[in-house]
Amino acid sequence: MKGKIARSIAAVAVGSLLAVVSGGVAAASVLDNGKGSSSTEAAGAQVLELRDELTKVAYAGDVQATQRALDDLDPLLTDISAGQRYEIQADAMETAGTAQQWRTETSDALSGKAQPRQVPPVPGLPELPDPLSMITGLLQSLLTLLTDLLGGLLGGGVPELPVPEVPAP
Repeated sequence: MKGKIARSIAAVAVGSLLAVVSGGVAAASVLDNGKGSSSTEAAGAQVLELRDELTKVAYAGDVQATQRALDDLDPLLTDISAGQRYEIQADAMETAGTAQQWRTETSDALSGKAQPRQVPPVPGLPELPDPLSMITGLLQSLLTLLTDLLGGLLGGGVPELPVPEVPAP
């Protein structure tokens, strides 16, 4: 009789433990709102840092630093668009893939490997200074895509681009 009572208590204890653990997993999934894991948030923080650096050096007219910033984005965008290292939604992976294509095209145009495609400037963003003015539309489109990607990685609340004030004409 004592053995049956002990087994019953053990079964209830194990069942309760499983309920608590699986409840915690379910709560984590609900609270996450599809943003992904902490490594995904770390990737989002890296994208934010690189996007802001790219914005600052491009609007400063620094060609070499802009090229370095574009090069720094390459491995991260490749990892994110592959969807193997980070747990992200399909639309964020697609945005990362598109951003990677724009990054490559912008980098090639900047290094002289390809003629820059004529892309209209993004409304609301100031023109880039010379000598980067030839790739204004490409680079602005890339910055916009990176901002969209950040929304997918960080789940909203993305800081604005650190674009300098444009003097009034």
